Amino acid sequence: MQFLIVDDEEPIRELVRYNIEKEGYASLSAPDGKTALSLAREKIPDLIILDLMLPDMSGLDICRILKNDRLTQNIPIIMVTARTEDSDIVTGLELGADDYITKPFSPKVLVARIKSVLRRKNTATSQEAPEEIRVHGISIYPKKHEVILDGKELDFSATEFSILEFLARHIGQVFSRQQIINAVKGSSYPVTERSIDVQILSIRRKLGDNAQSERPVIETLRGVGYRMTEEV
Repeated sequence: MQFLIVDDEEPIRELVRYNIEKEGYASLSAPDGKTALSLAREKIPDLIILDLMLPDMSGLDICRILKNDRLTQNIPIIMVTARTEDSDIVTGLELGADDYITKPFSPKVLVARIKSVLRRKNTATSQEAPEEIRVHGISIYPKKHEVILDGKELDFSATEFSILEFLARHIGQVFSRQQIINAVKGSSYPVTERSIDVQILSIRRKLGDNAQSERPVIETLRGVGYRMTEEV
């Protein structure tokens, strides 16, 4: 597999290159947006590690261009940013980025995120609903609209069930509140983002999930959104 590393700082590019090649992956690198777009279209890498702050154009613009191009729209993108503004992260995710990591970062964490994104890509669910989704000891039966935990059936509303199923189908992937609304209700549905917080709170309560624990079932990324954590 070959990854494209996009960052204007050579030490960062070298750090990432060293660690991914140590894992057996090949790499390409680009110091700016123009080079990145050219390489992405020419080489079609298996994954792109994309810095958001580049000298010639924003990483968000690059993400938008790649996700709107049929040739490159399915390439997974991990955003790397030194920015603290939550809005940049949310925008990147809503443009189609698969995950993000903030600078300074641990190479081990980056490699773990890469492997997680690749797993999700390789095990992407088909359009047909599976008979059972099992995660964190929870059994979700989409066709029967049932959730079983510790041998007991839990009572979920239609919206709660849809949110739980959606997050369970995309374990480890971060979604903004608006993305969750779009996925379970459609982009034109009149639901406020605050209502998603209320639904998540109810889902957690029914699952006995503690949001403050070291390993919650559903993790809150403050100012960004939610994801279902991967099982250890």
